[in-house]
Amino acid sequence: MSEQLPTSGHAIALVGNPNTGKTTLFNALTGLSQRVGNYPGVTVQYSAGQAQLPQSGKAQIIDLPGTYSLSASSPDEAIAVDVLLGQQEGAPPIDLVVAIADASNLRRHLYLLSQILETGHRVVLGLNMMDLAQDRDIHVDVDALSSRLGIPIVPLTSHRGTGIDDLIHAIDAALQRDRPEPTQTHLPKGLIAAAGELCRGDDASFNSSVEALRVLVDVDGHLERRAIATEGQPLRLRIAELRETIHADGPLSSVESEARYAWIAEIVADTLRGDETLRPRHSDRIDRVLTHRIAGLAVFLLISAATFQGIFTWSAPLMDAIDRLFGQLGDSVGSLISEGPLQSLVVDGVIAGVGGVLIFLPQIAILFLIISLLEDCGYMARAAMMMDRLLRFCGLSGRSFIPMLSSFACAVPGILAARAISDRRDRYVTILVAPLMSCSARLPVYVLFIAAFIPDRPVLGSWLGLQGLTLLAMYGVGAGVAIPVAMLLRRTLLRGESTPFLIELPSYKWPVPKVVLMRVYLNSREFVVRAGSIILAATIIMWALAYYPHSVEITDEFDKRRQTAERFPDQTRVDILRAIDHAESTALLEASYLGQAGHFIEPVVRPLGWDWQLGMAALASFPARELIISTLGTIYSLGGDTDETSQDLRSALRTSPGADGEPVDTPVALSVMVFFALCAQCTSTLAVIRREMGSWGWVGLSFGYMTALAYIGAFIVYQTAEYMGWGAGGLG
Repeated sequence: MSEQLPTSGHAIALVGNPNTGKTTLFNALTGLSQRVGNYPGVTVQYSAGQAQLPQSGKAQIIDLPGTYSLSASSPDEAIAVDVLLGQQEGAPPIDLVVAIADASNLRRHLYLLSQILETGHRVVLGLNMMDLAQDRDIHVDVDALSSRLGIPIVPLTSHRGTGIDDLIHAIDAALQRDRPEPTQTHLPKGLIAAAGELCRGDDASFNSSVEALRVLVDVDGHLERRAIATEGQPLRLRIAELRETIHADGPLSSVESEARYAWIAEIVADTLRGDETLRPRHSDRIDRVLTHRIAGLAVFLLISAATFQGIFTWSAPLMDAIDRLFGQLGDSVGSLISEGPLQSLVVDGVIAGVGGVLIFLPQIAILFLIISLLEDCGYMARAAMMMDRLLRFCGLSGRSFIPMLSSFACAVPGILAARAISDRRDRYVTILVAPLMSCSARLPVYVLFIAAFIPDRPVLGSWLGLQGLTLLAMYGVGAGVAIPVAMLLRRTLLRGESTPFLIELPSYKWPVPKVVLMRVYLNSREFVVRAGSIILAATIIMWALAYYPHSVEITDEFDKRRQTAERFPDQTRVDILRAIDHAESTALLEASYLGQAGHFIEPVVRPLGWDWQLGMAALASFPARELIISTLGTIYSLGGDTDETSQDLRSALRTSPGADGEPVDTPVALSVMVFFALCAQCTSTLAVIRREMGSWGWVGLSFGYMTALAYIGAFIVYQTAEYMGWGAGGLG
């Protein structure tokens, strides 16, 4: 179910074009009270938070997706239009609209305002980026413009916090006044008359003439499609008839645009002084380098490398600290609880599950810190434009690159970063292929099996070894497979006309630390609250499957062995007892539901060269891929705290019998690595896909297609390696 945020007090909508500083203003108004939610039936997110007004008390501020007009052409814009027109289920009635406009580009931004004024809402105009307008010698007579528009106008420089208090008082005062009559913006009389006829028709019910106007003007638009889906063919014919009566010279959208810009010219006459036309600026000289085909790409790759390094390396000490903290917490809490199911649940289920959630926080925080800095300084739009040239051929856009790059560290922050992609199809394709990038959780699997089975010998001279080449190949597998998968998705489930990659390049400016840190905090908090609950639940379920049924016969048998070990000397006794504990864990794991499942699926994984032990380890790693290491340590009686650097574990893998009874060899190792390079063994990733795409169906698709690819890839690699004779040291 989609989550709805509670309604409290007046509902105020923030509306504006993209890159007008709307979100910065929203953060300033709401602080840390904001939450992200979805209205019923939609997957596009909106943000809402509480603001305290001097007279009106608490108000709910709703940050609607950016839009250039009420002619919705994307799901994000459709949400903004539906909320403003009172057509969105679950959205509160809007009491006031705060329209945000760029003071340095006022004529274009007043286009959306002209449409909002026709809705009859109370409106306050926030004239943002006043500092930029002054730098360009553009001067706005705010009082005269306010008088002509009939609404209060507040000058703002939101990234500096200038004018925020004035805006709060203007909102508060506007809420005390009655709703105004809808403003007429000199649209052609024939168009207004046709919209009125459509409103009065018996075959359709529209909330307002504005909605009827949009149905007429926006041919095959969002509102027309929805109305026809409800009313059927008679309404389609009625709309076509009314369009014929208008007798317009050209498309109705062009007629509307000409009328609105003529009205805007009258409004700004004598109230706007200065040259708004584009002319060379300081940022243009920077763009000659940053958007150059060669120099720009080099800068982009350096920034991308720094982003990757930050997520992958800088987070490591914090992640290790969190891992140690929860390990120590588990040991401390475990010592206070008697040995048994409760102790195992608390330590191995709850504490390990919470640790498994929080260990991702450093990566997520660093990712959003870097992205926020790049967005606020204005570079992110340039990066998207650069990479669009490379990604367009496979059905993605330039905005997909940063999420995919981030996914090499962890798919969770990579998927969260896909929110920056406005086109729904591009966003969904990016989310579905991002987990194919080899994340840091796969690295322990690669390290273990490469060190155990791939000989350390040079391939190309002395600077590249076979082990390094194998590791590089594993990272290339997912990235290589992602291209045809993206092309297939774009031509099947997510087919449709590609949205032209049009992007407005904002001016360069210094990021505001408070805004950046707030964004990092809110995104990190959202991950813990939203995805964390699902991850924790999945971890506890996997614990239960690995613990039950807890055989009394097995524990009694190993208790007898412990009693026998008591007669040995101290150090010998300690070593024997440790070995008995490990052997008992192995026996209990094999007898558990998870162990039984491993035996059950052995015929399925046998064509991959796996036995039931590798099959069970793959099942146990569903919450997180790296769990295969500790599971193998338990299986081979080495303890669950074994890591990928363990020489004992590497030796156990090489000497243990495989599916054919022979020792595990290189083809099996390659099969396991390819499987984990492509599989969806990560509850965190699946939980975030559910959160971002709003449906378990997409989660099922992601898990299903990646598992199928992993199985097919592992099968091909194993059978090919066997045929090539790479087993039994064939690569050595």
